Amino acid sequence: MKTLLRLSVVLAISLPTYASPAEQARPSTSGAAPAAPSQTQKDIEAYLRNLYAFGPDVKVIVGPLKESPVAGLLETNIDVTIGENKQAVKFYVSKDGKFLFRGELSDLTKDPLADNLAQIRLNDAPAIGDSKAPVTIVEYSDFECPVCRNLHDVLRGMLPTYGAKIRVVFKDFPIDQLHPWARTAAIAGRCAYQQDPNAFWKVYDLIYDNQDIISASNAWTKMTEYAEQSRLDVGTFKSCMASPEAAAAVNASRANGEKLDVNSTPTVFVNGRRMVGADQHLLEQYINYEFAKQAAAKSAEKK
Repeated sequence: MKTLLRLSVVLAISLPTYASPAEQARPSTSGAAPAAPSQTQKDIEAYLRNLYAFGPDVKVIVGPLKESPVAGLLETNIDVTIGENKQAVKFYVSKDGKFLFRGELSDLTKDPLADNLAQIRLNDAPAIGDSKAPVTIVEYSDFECPVCRNLHDVLRGMLPTYGAKIRVVFKDFPIDQLHPWARTAAIAGRCAYQQDPNAFWKVYDLIYDNQDIISASNAWTKMTEYAEQSRLDVGTFKSCMASPEAAAAVNASRANGEKLDVNSTPTVFVNGRRMVGADQHLLEQYINYEFAKQAAAKSAEKK
């Protein structure tokens, strides 16, 4: 954990600031041997190593330089690995190789949330609440992530207040490099959902409520216990846990998150607006903003 904290601090100037910490990692998506780095890639690596005093124990990989949406700028993903902890960050570099910076490019002519809403896949995902609710919260979470448990507790306390005005959709995003039993739990949740969509939320609660006593060695047994407590057919549940279909569904959920540049858990989208972490105040701010915006729109229609 100290190593991960060090990594987060080192790249603090490169990452947006969030009110709550989150579990961060992104695995390599290709097994192919990388191409030889260009001189600009070498210069970027040398600059970052010198700036942050990265020794030989720190692995820095500057990805290929690609065209960005802005003329004159190239973009690249830079992976920094310290021990077992890895962080991926997108940087922009001027085409002359003189300037490097981290930031978000915003097209002022477009709806800033439209792209997120278009990318999120809600089909075949556990959901609770009215599908016509004015606010939909989509959470990409990891069952072993402590901050995800905090978000679970926040949502459990908030949802009764909002009632039918809120819908919550759960998306699996297990971070295997950090959490050895997260994938087992994700598959268990998927199998609960396939057998009984309502039972998913019972298993969801049981996993987060008992997160401290689950381990890689007992995860399978614990998941079976939670399935039984949720009144699922245990034989069917075990068969599902061993099936490639359940694992494929978890992989598809994670892949959907990656398309949205999710690399931390929990990452939440409130009607498409991104939030990372479990900050209840910020979450309520997003929700109440949506209510106010929709109320204003209805009022304008009546005039």
